[in-house]
Amino acid sequence: MIFTVIIVLIVSLVLIGVIVNAMQQHKNKVETERRAEVSKQKAIIENTEAALKAADGIPFTQRFLFIMRRRVLIATKALQTVSDGTTNYTQQITSLEEELKTIDITKPAPPEDKFNLPQADKQVIQFIKGIKTLRALLRAEFKKGRLESRVFLAEDKLLERLQLRANVDTLIRRGEVALKNNQLGSARQCLEKAIGALSSQPNQDEYITSRKNQLQQQLSEIESNLKKVNSKDVAEKQESERNELDELFAEKKKW
Repeated sequence: MIFTVIIVLIVSLVLIGVIVNAMQQHKNKVETERRAEVSKQKAIIENTEAALKAADGIPFTQRFLFIMRRRVLIATKALQTVSDGTTNYTQQITSLEEELKTIDITKPAPPEDKFNLPQADKQVIQFIKGIKTLRALLRAEFKKGRLESRVFLAEDKLLERLQLRANVDTLIRRGEVALKNNQLGSARQCLEKAIGALSSQPNQDEYITSRKNQLQQQLSEIESNLKKVNSKDVAEKQESERNELDELFAEKKKW
């Protein structure tokens, strides 16, 4: 009888241990998932804020700004939901909601002719990276179903054009520097790349057409100058070889 009781007690303790262990594992799993979600939402907020900060000088629309600030708001609300209670995000949520109310999404984008590419190469690189990041964030919002197709396409098209202008203007600037240094071959390569970038665009609008015509004219001038330089080099080489031959076969003087 006593033995049976002992067995029952042991089995009961084992079962209790299994149950407690399972509950602890479940608790740990829930906490791990909660922390992962917190990290995810914080990353969304930080990446979006950093992208907007780095985008200083990029003439995007107020509607795009609204989309990005709303992205931060949604992530902050999600953060509040999964918070362990040690941090309250109510004030941040209220502030973001008030900010969204002040953004006029009907305001048109700044004119493209006011677009100014940074002067330093490092700034240009950051500028182009910033545009690429903004396009990636916009695409992420679209995939989550938060944007209509027409809105996504319109905003992405504006950013794509800014990226194109930045790439083309950078190549033109490098080509001008190469010309000043009399590096005609390098200048030609820069212009060819710029023309290629413009030609690859599906919608050949007035800006692209006029820019291409301008660059093709400059390219023709460079190629003409290269031919002149090459012809001159060939003539000088032939003259040098002729002088060597004349000297070689000239009648030797008798002393």
